[in-house]
Amino acid sequence: MIRLNENYLNLKDSYLFYNIAQKTKKYLEENPGKKLYRMGIGDVSLPLADAVISALHKAVDDQAVKESFHGYMPECGAPSLRETIALYYHRRDVYLSPEEVFVSSGASDELGDILDLFSRESTALIMEPAYPAYVDANIMAGRKIVHLPSGEENGFLPMPTDDLEADLVYLCSPNNPTGAVFSREQLKVWVDWANARGAVILFDAAYEAFIEENLPHSIFEIDGARTCAIEICSLSKTAGFTGTRLGYTVIPKDLERDGMNVNAMWVRNRTTKTNGVSYIIQKGGAAVFTENGQEQIKRNIGIYKKNAKVLTEVLDELGIPYFGGKNAPYIWMKCPNGMGSWEFFDLLLKEIQVVGTPGEGFGACGEGYFRFSTFGDPEDTKEAARRIYELLK
Repeated sequence: MIRLNENYLNLKDSYLFYNIAQKTKKYLEENPGKKLYRMGIGDVSLPLADAVISALHKAVDDQAVKESFHGYMPECGAPSLRETIALYYHRRDVYLSPEEVFVSSGASDELGDILDLFSRESTALIMEPAYPAYVDANIMAGRKIVHLPSGEENGFLPMPTDDLEADLVYLCSPNNPTGAVFSREQLKVWVDWANARGAVILFDAAYEAFIEENLPHSIFEIDGARTCAIEICSLSKTAGFTGTRLGYTVIPKDLERDGMNVNAMWVRNRTTKTNGVSYIIQKGGAAVFTENGQEQIKRNIGIYKKNAKVLTEVLDELGIPYFGGKNAPYIWMKCPNGMGSWEFFDLLLKEIQVVGTPGEGFGACGEGYFRFSTFGDPEDTKEAARRIYELLK
């Protein structure tokens, strides 16, 4: 009889956001007609930019005409889009070749699939609090996980120590859920540590477009990163592609381990396991990087930043400590009066119909904290902030 992957037995009973959905569903069943102010799951609320919509419509029309019809796309991405993304990096003095850029259906898919490249005997280092998928993907693969705790004492930006041992290192900057961002000096320490040990950094840059201070948007702004890092990025939060699905992964040709070239391995993986991202979606993605596209998505990001300001001003007035909200679309607040994170979730849901994300769902270090997403409707965000103030004042 066939044996199943018993590593699934080591997963928690249910995923964080599934638990939230079940709790809110039950509340609405018991309280019909109540409106919820959702600031939990990081889904966007603004429509795609006009430049993107125009490109998508044009691509659909292309598929209706034999002369412009496209079937299978190159598995690693359309050459023109790969070149466009490489040029986007050039603006920050990061010089990639198009062959080092791989077009994907989004960061979540890549963060799981990329593990194919590494032995199951390799150890994954995950700093907590952490996006739950990092942990679950490695549990499913049967990989040993080292948890690196972080907290207010280090600004939720832990640094490596000489005795730290790991093979795969997850760095997310700006961080989900804490909103903390590594400086160049801090990333340089991680890069040097990884190169000295032959480790590989998986750098999640999904929120780089929200950085407004002089902080690195890419791990490849750091000297030495080309020999130890892979960067995974997404257009979901940058350009509202949560329902459209497009991202990209950067693997330098300089990255080698055990005499094998990781870039070449990923080419082989993609050409074996995928048929590429659709022509229509890639054309829409290319529009993000045009001059009009950049102006339009920055306007949308500006609206989400205003949401963050509305929330942080309330927390400032209440005297509640928090992180993020400036260079990231998440606000990581300390639960008031020593409350537990799920306890605070229930209070907000039942008393003021506001939904956020309990910090405990991001690991043990998240207990006692709470995450708000700033991707909601602006008017709903203002009302949620008002309710939070009235409840906690």
